[in-house]
Amino acid sequence: MDTTPDELQRMMTAAKQAAGRLADTTPTERAQWLSRIADALDGAADELVPLAAAETHLPETPRLRGELTRTTFQLRLFAEVLADGEFLAGTVDHADPSWPMGPRPDIRRSLVPIGPALVFAASNFPFAFSVAGGDSASALAAGCPVVLKAHPGHPRLSERTGEIVRDALSAASAPAGAFAVIHGVEAGIAALRHPDIAAASFTGSLAGGRALFDIASSRPRPIPFYGELGSVNPVVVMPDAVRARGQRIVEGFVGSFTLGAGQFCTKPGVLLLPSGHGLTDALAAAVAAVPGQRLLNEHIVNGFRSRVTILREYPSVTAISAPAIDADLLAPTLLSVSATDFLAAGDALQAECFGPAALVVEYANAIELEQVLRQLEPGLTATIIAEDTEVDDVRPLLPALSGLAGRLLWNDWPTGVTVSWAQQHGGPYPATTAPTTTSVGTAAIARFLRPIAWQGFPDSLLPPALREANPWGLPRRVDGKRD
Repeated sequence: MDTTPDELQRMMTAAKQAAGRLADTTPTERAQWLSRIADALDGAADELVPLAAAETHLPETPRLRGELTRTTFQLRLFAEVLADGEFLAGTVDHADPSWPMGPRPDIRRSLVPIGPALVFAASNFPFAFSVAGGDSASALAAGCPVVLKAHPGHPRLSERTGEIVRDALSAASAPAGAFAVIHGVEAGIAALRHPDIAAASFTGSLAGGRALFDIASSRPRPIPFYGELGSVNPVVVMPDAVRARGQRIVEGFVGSFTLGAGQFCTKPGVLLLPSGHGLTDALAAAVAAVPGQRLLNEHIVNGFRSRVTILREYPSVTAISAPAIDADLLAPTLLSVSATDFLAAGDALQAECFGPAALVVEYANAIELEQVLRQLEPGLTATIIAEDTEVDDVRPLLPALSGLAGRLLWNDWPTGVTVSWAQQHGGPYPATTAPTTTSVGTAAIARFLRPIAWQGFPDSLLPPALREANPWGLPRRVDGKRD
């Protein structure tokens, strides 16, 4: 049942009241909360996984159990971030009367929680990008109350997961109002417009994310909106690699673009192959061997069918494998076009097709390949499949590739985004609305923090992270040098 306006207002009031108390908690306290949530979710796996399978059509093993493991891992990893302390970016400049710019006052800078965060859950990862997913974990780690907008594709799972998270936070003595789950499109929009929300995050479609971004930007007081929207994730295959391991490349690509029925944001949707590659029959056979799969929900099915129809009916596109798209179990679609025709088509062939479909683009030479890369819309990833003998041929492509994506891969496939300290899951628009941030990995905590500089304050009034004695033992930069 959708959240009513009165219920939403009560949750917003509770989140606002909790915000100050959360901001006063220590990193150690918040780390304990995250660990408690992770333990509770692990303990409820046998209840949650079947519930997720029933609502999403995803298999329990290995997909959903593996995804739940990822979810609790990232909660515990953010607990490590809190223990490390570097995320606060504590910086101390003592007063210096001989500073070259003139006498310098005592000034100290660190990051503080931005305030209540609104998180829009995703459909395709009912654990890892949903109620207790990475956005919720990073916001709670930052010290922000979370209002979670549940995805309608798995409402019962969302509600139950939310109950477990709230109970775990309560057991860990977190402030009341630190976490809430809301349901319904109107409730989500109302929450985004609510003056007590200080930041929002979203994972989903370009159309939906852009509409929410516009709302966040047009508020009387605009707020940061971290949207992950869409991506075609191009894969460039160099000629020597085709000759050396063409069959392995075929198997890797087909496995990647059909993984999870093509419902990953990092699905490789465009495969750039040199003309005369000779892999068409192998691609057709590999695609035909992949069984049909059910998509997450009817909305995604309709979007997939519409986009595939547009691609298949485009005059210069030919089919490598084009099964019926009106079945319940959808077999993968693979189409082909020359780079010349792809370039001539403009935007018509570029948009993401969410689901088990991909487009092979055949390039005649290095110039044509670079032209395609410079025309592609930016995305989350860009991949190079090449031999070591082709390093000098790849080097001129790097400016175009680095302009396309937030994560570049060498001889690997983009599906599967590890959660780590160095991970970057983002990219220029339309991949995301905030290309300087990431939604996966430890750096995601920065989205829910803002800097404050304290000038001339007595030590007793400074936040602990900036006091002279450094009571939390944080890594800091003091007078320009690492402490």
